[in-house]
Amino acid sequence: MRSLFRALAALVLLTVALPAHAAVTMIFWSHELGQTFPHAFVTLRGTPDRGGPPVDTNYGFTAKSVSPAILFGPVPGRMEVLKPAYIDSSTAHFSVRLTDAQYADILALVAAWSDDKGDGVYRLASHNCVHFVKEVAHRVGLVGLDRPKLMKKPRSYLNAVGVANAGRVTRIDLHGKAYRATLEAGVTG
Repeated sequence: MRSLFRALAALVLLTVALPAHAAVTMIFWSHELGQTFPHAFVTLRGTPDRGGPPVDTNYGFTAKSVSPAILFGPVPGRMEVLKPAYIDSSTAHFSVRLTDAQYADILALVAAWSDDKGDGVYRLASHNCVHFVKEVAHRVGLVGLDRPKLMKKPRSYLNAVGVANAGRVTRIDLHGKAYRATLEAGVTG
């Protein structure tokens, strides 16, 4: 009996000593149309399964300078990391848990869209913030992404993608400030 107890105690200690595995969770967001950009973006939060430092960042694609020029043709674009107040005033639509390979692929996409010599050009009709989140969604295996009539309607686009991927995504549908409160309370990941 004593040896059984020692074996169980050793097993418990081994379990406690093992590193906890986590994953990076990506959340798809929209911001009601207005004078601030981008109107669609993603946040990344968690720790890669392979280990490493925790991740807590966000990315959205926008024009480098928001002016009437965006209505008439291509302008320089950039990847933007948004401030917490902007995220708080946005809507969290749904989340997807990423594999380490998907996480690396998303970082490569961010780098490619940040490159002034590559995809760093903003085109309202074909290379805007909704197109960026569409490409992100494609790279993590979501479906139902081709919605030409919604490519300038971030909230409607993300709602439609969330519905098309029921069972593949975790629906959130919360205002940013309310969602952040769930994170602080440890309710959501």
